[in-house]
Amino acid sequence: MKFKLLLVLFTITTLFANAAQVDTVMVVSSSMNKIIPTVVITPDNYSAENKNYPVVYVLHGAGGTYANWITRVPELKTYADTYNMIIVCPDGGLTSWYFDSPVDDSMKYETYISKELVHVIDSKYKTIVDKSGRAITGLSMGGHGAFYLAFKHQDIWGAAGSMSGGLDLRPFPNNWDLNKRLGDYADHKENWEENSVINMVYKLKKDSLKLIFDCGISDFFYDANKRLHEKLLERNIPHDYIERPGNHNWEYWSNSIKYQLLFFNEYFRSVATP
Repeated sequence: MKFKLLLVLFTITTLFANAAQVDTVMVVSSSMNKIIPTVVITPDNYSAENKNYPVVYVLHGAGGTYANWITRVPELKTYADTYNMIIVCPDGGLTSWYFDSPVDDSMKYETYISKELVHVIDSKYKTIVDKSGRAITGLSMGGHGAFYLAFKHQDIWGAAGSMSGGLDLRPFPNNWDLNKRLGDYADHKENWEENSVINMVYKLKKDSLKLIFDCGISDFFYDANKRLHEKLLERNIPHDYIERPGNHNWEYWSNSIKYQLLFFNEYFRSVATP
């Protein structure tokens, strides 16, 4: 009986010893003068291996927090192990939309994510300090944010994804505090036009970013995703686009993230130094 108990304890210890590490890192944002929490998942062999790792930044949606992804999709730990990558889940505020607001100086999440957070992650962890070792994706508001940040900062991210992304903000002038971030549509139309991802395709060079995005056909953002797909086709911008049955919910996103991380892993492998 004693031997069996020791065996069970050894098995449990082994499982934990070979599991991804989940940390909460407090990051100082000078641009917003506050401290922002971030979940960082490192693979199981992170401490043992003398190497640098690719990083995938995964953004939450409106009304969410940095803890959403690891709480709702704990399989992220397994994916970090499987693909030998670091996964970073930042906090983007309840309704920041991940840009620097043109009407509210206290909301500078573009600066925070693309400059301050990336610098901290690269300083604190063993990362590949180059766009070839960075990807970014997210759901809903975070899907918009991932494409927005990657389209504007193609020197920082080499690949980007979006899941059920709000890729055209203009049809929603009274939703998710968008009028607080951009001003009323009637008075600040240019803000809405300039900060909608669907209007930022002109920023893309043919091979500057590896792109993947998907949306459920029952999702209220489906139309915008399909229109972005068509726009990318018109401009001959390579991308992976997937539409499938699904709604705007965690059942959809927990399935979607599996395919996106596989896509990013293939990207990292394709650009890795032999």
